[in-house]
Amino acid sequence: MVAQRVSRSQRFILALVCAVAVSTIYAVQPVLEAAGTGLDLAHDSLGVLVAAGQVGYFVGLVLLVPLGDVVDRRRLITALLVLTAAGATVAAAAPNSAVAVTGLAVAGLFAVVVQVTVAYVAAVSAPSERGRNIGAVTSGVVIGILGVRVLAGVLGDTVGWRAVYALLAALCVALALAVRTTLDPDRGTSGVRYAQVLASMGRLARTDRLFLSRGLIAFFLFGSFGTLWSGLALPLGTEPWNLGTTQIGLFGLAGLAGALGAARAGRWADSGHAQAITGSALALLTASWLLIARTEATLWLLIIGIVLLDFAVQAAHVSSQHLLTAAHQHHASSVIGAYMACYSLGSALGAITTTWAYSTWGWSASCWVGATYSLCALVVWGLAQATGAVSVSGEGSKPAARPATAAVAGPSLLRRSCRRCAAPRDSTRSCRSLRW
Repeated sequence: MVAQRVSRSQRFILALVCAVAVSTIYAVQPVLEAAGTGLDLAHDSLGVLVAAGQVGYFVGLVLLVPLGDVVDRRRLITALLVLTAAGATVAAAAPNSAVAVTGLAVAGLFAVVVQVTVAYVAAVSAPSERGRNIGAVTSGVVIGILGVRVLAGVLGDTVGWRAVYALLAALCVALALAVRTTLDPDRGTSGVRYAQVLASMGRLARTDRLFLSRGLIAFFLFGSFGTLWSGLALPLGTEPWNLGTTQIGLFGLAGLAGALGAARAGRWADSGHAQAITGSALALLTASWLLIARTEATLWLLIIGIVLLDFAVQAAHVSSQHLLTAAHQHHASSVIGAYMACYSLGSALGAITTTWAYSTWGWSASCWVGATYSLCALVVWGLAQATGAVSVSGEGSKPAARPATAAVAGPSLLRRSCRRCAAPRDSTRSCRSLRW
């Protein structure tokens, strides 16, 4: 599809799609106790309600997101939103825990509409605006993850936990109609079969150095993110604070402030600074844990740390997706799906290790775990810079034919991508520091 301008209203709708869809996975966390009570689920089995959506999401990343490289992404987004609504409806009306788990798993399976949406906006955006548009749309993901904590906390304390999923189901249907009527069609990659796309994902994970480094960064990045948000309720719900569900949910507003503050990360990436953004963000992420660990006398240090952490996570996340979609423009869906599979595994690891560390040694141990993950991501980034694993090396990124002047321009012109921003040689993106 020919690149075009994505209007502000279209970006807004796509960001809402991401926010609402991802909310169906995380909405159960703030109301976990209430949901378990309503479904007669034993306290030690509450984790199955959280795991159901995550497992469904992981399966969808591997099996459904690659469809975006085969069929019209606009139609796919519409269908996935309707199916997400169906899963949320089942969860809202579930008479027992088995039906609720099924509904949550179905909602998580089709919530991968988020990644199809990111691939869509990357495909239809002009190269000079790709980072900006990806940043605007993916901000909806963080808004959904954090904002639903506030929404679910309030609704859970006033109306009941089922109202959260009933509302999300209605919003999914409304957004499906909006997508159908306001977005332009996108035919994906013509002539490519689904089996070929799945095979390309395997080759990507084995051979593409840019993807391997960015996938590892995503794994540790969201391991750190999951460590905070899966474990934050534990110290806040006990002495000396003893905060309730609604109050704990309001901490999501601090995370929202940080995530929205990183909205310009896409613009910075467009100007050729994606690699530098990642390194700076990961360093900031590591430092933020020094503040997050200080919860004894005041919560203001914690709040500042949350803002910094979510700013850093969003900035690194946007820069990674910018680089990967620029390098694999014709396989954006499968690349994003594989990348987000790393994200999903990292989030799950963070959730598991933070509860274990807290129950064993307390909140300071959880913070050390989160800082270790972010430091590992920073090390991966540094090694990638040192070894040159920052440029395109996989399929979907073949350069244009070499110009006649190449022979006299010197060997440096034969590079397949810009050293600074990893833009392919045939990219028309304006980069003030292009170095081939």
